[in-house]
Amino acid sequence: MSESVKIGVIGCGNISGAYFGNAKTFSNIEVLACADLNHEAAKAKAEEFSIPKVLTVDELLADREIEIVINLTVPQAHVPMARRIIESGKHTYAEKPLGLDRREAKALLDDAAKMNLRVGCAPDTFLGTCVQTARKAVDDGLIGRPVAGSAFMMGMGPEPWHPNPEFFYEIGGGPMFDMGPYYLTALFNILGPLKRLASIASIAIPERTIGTGDKAGNKINVKTPDHIAGTLEFANGTVVSMITSFATNHAIYDHDFPITIYGTEGAMRVGDPNGFDGKVQVKRDAEWEDVDCPFMAGYGRIVGVADMANAIRTGRRHRASGEQAFHTLDAMQGFLDASATGEAYVLTSPYDRPDPMPLDLPLGTLD
Repeated sequence: MSESVKIGVIGCGNISGAYFGNAKTFSNIEVLACADLNHEAAKAKAEEFSIPKVLTVDELLADREIEIVINLTVPQAHVPMARRIIESGKHTYAEKPLGLDRREAKALLDDAAKMNLRVGCAPDTFLGTCVQTARKAVDDGLIGRPVAGSAFMMGMGPEPWHPNPEFFYEIGGGPMFDMGPYYLTALFNILGPLKRLASIASIAIPERTIGTGDKAGNKINVKTPDHIAGTLEFANGTVVSMITSFATNHAIYDHDFPITIYGTEGAMRVGDPNGFDGKVQVKRDAEWEDVDCPFMAGYGRIVGVADMANAIRTGRRHRASGEQAFHTLDAMQGFLDASATGEAYVLTSPYDRPDPMPLDLPLGTLD
């Protein structure tokens, strides 16, 4: 067995616990160090999850044992921090989104390629049983040729429960940049690359009130659209209606199956793409039936990093790639561009679906 890949984590906020907690699932990675501008936050996570080193950002980037740095900073810092990571000679894996816009994200990918370093990016939920089973069902022709679909993520936003929700309403936030990556990445893996899209985006609720924590009662000035609706045309001809919203109270849609694909011989509904192990159901006659899942269940956030570590050791493509994240970013910015111009946005970013997950792979191993 090859030596495990040593991991450093920058950013010890809300999402970091999922990464730290799931890291022990995989034998090919080891979280060696963590860092945060708030040193006490890093110390607390290190104690909770038995992380050996608590470092400053500079110290972590200088640590020669660390090969991959997970970047869990706020969206506005994703690219600046990723640039520092690759300049230190390390591979980078970021929380979504890859960047705030195409320009900065493309420059990052170009610079990483010149240095022969890898860029990975969340979400990695598409590697779970739900999306992988849906992809196989479509590829196997269970619903015939895909023709149409819907993908809805609708609610009231995170400020009632999140103690620091301001960044959700800055540029690079909003429901599209926050939750859109889960839905778009799932759709790309099921249906392939996106060709063009049209949309309308609006700021429906211009002021928000923080509902919990030390900032409870503070107001947030919303600077990015909080309700986006659009139509996506995929290269294979499938046309999908999509809504992401932080402005809809008691929205009526199927929370258990927020994605539905309609084909020439049936329909398929797909579980929450923000999770790993939701159900997939197909309806060909009168009733919905569960699709047998041939993939290993139980993965959690950080599987994308473990997959990238395995790819580094074996020389293959990693699945939660910068290229996939850039296609996602291209689409998300395209929603805003199309709304602003009133014209459909044609995507130019290349996209090739990553390899599917192997069948019945033992949990904790990847190939």
